[in-house]
Amino acid sequence: MTAARLRGRALERILDSLSDRDRAILVDVGRNRVLSGAQLSRLHFVTIAPTARDRIRRKVLARLVTLGVLAILDRRVGGARSGSDGLVFAPGIAGQRVLPLLAAESAVKLPTRARRPWTPGERFLKHSLDVSELGVQLREQEQTGAVTLARWAVEATAAYPNGFGGLMKPDASLLLQAGNIEDSWVIELDRATESLPTLRHKLLAYVDFANAGQVGPDGTIPRVLVVVSHEKPLVIENRLKAIQELVSGLPDPADRLIHAVRFEQAVPHLVNVLDG
Repeated sequence: MTAARLRGRALERILDSLSDRDRAILVDVGRNRVLSGAQLSRLHFVTIAPTARDRIRRKVLARLVTLGVLAILDRRVGGARSGSDGLVFAPGIAGQRVLPLLAAESAVKLPTRARRPWTPGERFLKHSLDVSELGVQLREQEQTGAVTLARWAVEATAAYPNGFGGLMKPDASLLLQAGNIEDSWVIELDRATESLPTLRHKLLAYVDFANAGQVGPDGTIPRVLVVVSHEKPLVIENRLKAIQELVSGLPDPADRLIHAVRFEQAVPHLVNVLDG
C-alpha cells in the first residue's frame, strides 16, 4: 500500500492491530533506523524459551512485514548462513505513518516523514548497524538495572544547533543516568573510512562548541566518544592510536571532552565514566 493511501481508517486499523510488543519493536526500529533480526531478538524476545524464540520471532516479524509496518532490506549481514538473524529491518511505509502516533506515547524523538524503504550501500549499512549495536548494548545494560538510557537518538534525530546557525550532526547522542547522576554524550562511529584531516575538522567543531559555551540537547556540553570499529584488529589498533594522537593535538578542552575507544570498549566506558 502506498504512503498516500495509508490514512484515516486504514491507519487506525493497523495501529489497533499492533500489540504492545509490536509497538515497542517499531519504536526501536524507527529510533535506530535499522536493526538486524539478531538485535531485535535480544531486545524483544530474550525472555522466550530458546527452543521457541526463533520461531516466535520469525512469526512476529513476518506479520509486521506483511502489514507494511516493517520492511526487510535487500542486503543482509553475516551471509546466507546467518538465517533470519542476518535480516535487516527498517520501518515500512505503514510503520512510518504509525511512528508519529507512537512518538507521543513513547516520549522519544522519531522520524515523521514517510518514504519508501531503500537499501543503502554495504559501507553505510555496516556503519548504521554498528551505531544501532551500541544502542542495543546500552538497552541491555539498562535491563540489568545498572543504568537508565534516558535518551537515544541517531542520525538526523541526533542533530542539534551549534549556536552559529548550523547543526552538530553526530552519529548518535544519548543521556545516561544512574540515580541522580547523568552524563550526556555524542558518538562518532569511525570505521577508518574518513581521512584524519576530515575527522580533525569534525572533532574541532566539538571543541569550538564547548569553548563557545553552547549546550547540547540535555542542557549541557556533551562529551564526545569516538568509537573505532573495523573487521580487522590491526586496522583498529592503528586507527585508534592515530585518533588519540589527533585528539592530543587539539586545543583545550579536547583532552577532557573527547574520548576514543575500540568498539567493544564503548559501552563499558560509558558506564564506567558514569559510575566514576
